[in-house]
Amino acid sequence: MFITGLGTATPQHRFTQKECWDIFSASELSRQLDSRSRAIIKKVLTGNNGIVSRHLVLERVDEAFDVTPDILHARYTKHAPLLATQAAERALADAGTERNQIDALLISTCTGYLCPGLTSYVGERLGLRPDVLNLDLVGQGCAAALPNLTTAQALLASGRCKHVLSVCVEVCSAALFFENDAGVLISACIFGDGAGAAVLSNSPNGKRSIEWKISGSVLAPNDRDLLRFEQKAGMLRNVLTPQVPALAAKHAAKVFADVLTRANVPRNNVNGWVLHPGGRDVLLALHESLGLTPRDTRWSESVLREFGNLSSASLFFVLKAAFADSAPSGYWWMSSFGAGFSCHGALLEVS
Repeated sequence: MFITGLGTATPQHRFTQKECWDIFSASELSRQLDSRSRAIIKKVLTGNNGIVSRHLVLERVDEAFDVTPDILHARYTKHAPLLATQAAERALADAGTERNQIDALLISTCTGYLCPGLTSYVGERLGLRPDVLNLDLVGQGCAAALPNLTTAQALLASGRCKHVLSVCVEVCSAALFFENDAGVLISACIFGDGAGAAVLSNSPNGKRSIEWKISGSVLAPNDRDLLRFEQKAGMLRNVLTPQVPALAAKHAAKVFADVLTRANVPRNNVNGWVLHPGGRDVLLALHESLGLTPRDTRWSESVLREFGNLSSASLFFVLKAAFADSAPSGYWWMSSFGAGFSCHGALLEVS
């Protein structure tokens, strides 16, 4: 499988972390939370946590404080199809692939729910053929990009499809929750909105190519309750615990070692690193477990700095940044992790 086109999309409005703090600190919501919670939010929004700004579908920051189930669902319903379509259109243009050539559309999301799923709305907006295979993939959190791409690889390998369109879209501002819980509050301060897409084919398109070689995954259900969504008061509430960076680092190292062994590729042959930027502490833990340098994670850090954590869409942003930065050819390692607790990795060959 070859990744022949990449596209990303973010909402128009960009907010700095400092701007978010200034507006929150003067709000009624701030006065409703206890002093410890206000201190946590101030530390995340004004401290050195690797994030400078985020793109949100909101027109004003204070819209984030309106968190009824109906408002959040309407926010997701309006913006998720739009962002997904924009990213998909850009990936198709980058690949030079016509819309009528797409045989399957795969969309992953975790920040909202529609039935029929997003593929119905995005396929319609794109004008895809009516016989396209549509797969809506949900419940995989930040890790979803790699399972999505792995499914595309299976469809291509089966001969069922010649061109697959893979999309991840998250409207994290439609999954906001506020209460005196550190994980909930940190989530509200680090996640942004956006979509990423890729066109996958069985042959390259004549440009510099990204070939999918081999992949692997690990699932640790015993750690499920350390990172997940739960329903509370009719809304999604993110469960985010301090153990997440260490878990991500441990499982990422295991998947990496297992895949390299199966591929018979030496560790020092890996020239590029495309890692989900879950947060500053996650990237620091990955530095240690994978033996990385700041240069190795520069694309992940850049995406985190400008966009925050985009959940499942993040990996497309990092891959696009690396590919646009004249990164060295050869083997690249791509990895994502999230709810489950799950971790995934894929070895790419770039030429």
